[in-house]
Amino acid sequence: MRRKIRIAFGAALIASLWLASLSYAGQVANAKDENTRLRNADTVMHEILGVPDNIPRDLLDRTRCVIVVPSALKAAFIVGGSYGRGMMICRTGKDFSGPWGAPAMYALEGGSIGLQIGGEATDFVFLVMNDRGVDSLLHSKVKLGADLSVAAGPVGRSAAADTDAYMRSEILSYSRARGAFAGISLDGSSLRPDNDANRNLYGRSVDARQIIQESEVQAPPEANDLIAELQKASPRLKTA
Repeated sequence: MRRKIRIAFGAALIASLWLASLSYAGQVANAKDENTRLRNADTVMHEILGVPDNIPRDLLDRTRCVIVVPSALKAAFIVGGSYGRGMMICRTGKDFSGPWGAPAMYALEGGSIGLQIGGEATDFVFLVMNDRGVDSLLHSKVKLGADLSVAAGPVGRSAAADTDAYMRSEILSYSRARGAFAGISLDGSSLRPDNDANRNLYGRSVDARQIIQESEVQAPPEANDLIAELQKASPRLKTA
């Protein structure tokens, strides 16, 4: 009897260790996925900021936060939809006057009805232009065009002269597919904090508000290039 108990105990111990190793391996794999998202987001911003006729620099200087969703998939057959996973990075400080800080992971979800066939990977960039937009995004899932106003962002150097017309929107949206970069309206789509991804990336339970607003949350090394890219392009918030 004792021998059977020892065998059962040993089997249970082995099973527990095996499950623990699988859980750890899953956490490592998930963290790698989030790090890949950060590197892809950096690639998108580097390429977009490298072309002067993309996002007007004057608009970027007035932006509180930037959301990048690299390679979101738009798949459709009669009823279309999109889903992408990316990140939001904001200027630090109570009034967003500080340098760019740690990224929080976000998900883009949406749907559209139309005669669409096929699928296409698209990069999306969102500029969050005011405090209300940031506050809404930090606390809940928001529907673009309903909870927050969204407009297709202007492109080109000459668009900077029309900045005030676009400042009335909480979010300006852009897309890039097949190398072309343009403003796009995404009414009906939604953005939400990706809390599972944040936990994977930071190794603990931490929400978007804590990441964006609490200075003790340190950005992972994989985000350093993206932060430096934005800091170089727009080192301070322009309020006038």
